[in-house]
Amino acid sequence: MRKLVYYVAVTLDGFIAAEDGTYDGFIFEGDHMAGINAHYPETLPTQFREPFGLTDAPNQHFDTVLMGRHTYQVPGGLASPYAHLRQFVVSTQVTGTPSDVEVISSDAIGRVRSLKAEDGLDVWLCGGGKLAAELLPEIDRLLLKIHPVVFGRGIPLFDGKADIRKFQRTDARLFESGVSFMTYDRV
Repeated sequence: MRKLVYYVAVTLDGFIAAEDGTYDGFIFEGDHMAGINAHYPETLPTQFREPFGLTDAPNQHFDTVLMGRHTYQVPGGLASPYAHLRQFVVSTQVTGTPSDVEVISSDAIGRVRSLKAEDGLDVWLCGGGKLAAELLPEIDRLLLKIHPVVFGRGIPLFDGKADIRKFQRTDARLFESGVSFMTYDRV
């Protein structure tokens, strides 16, 4: 069975974006970028794969991506940001998406359960915080890129009411850039 993996950048104080949805405070240069791109090339938006020499890089961990409305409609975003993956947007407000982006407008947990039951690579939840809180019962793994920055306020990692879930750290990678890459599996 496939896993639902919440793979996201986060600040030291637990935010995945600033209040306005931007993420300019994150570190986009340094040894962590090469390390992460080599291990998770499919998490780069399609438009950035060629400049990073990853145009033909196979998907190693994910073949499906889930996004909340704000993650999908990030300022300056693309209509099909991950064309190399099967794309889903969970929203009751998004309309007019390209044919390769499916909108899930109800029963997100049921749809995630059906995706997890399919054959294939894992399902990547790339944001946002509200969707992560809603899907927490189905999240099997957290992959957190922890940046050495504090936003003070913004969009939290889990934005909303969620029941307590325990996770166990199963891997840790530290980079000279100050970014740490932590893996937690649901207990």
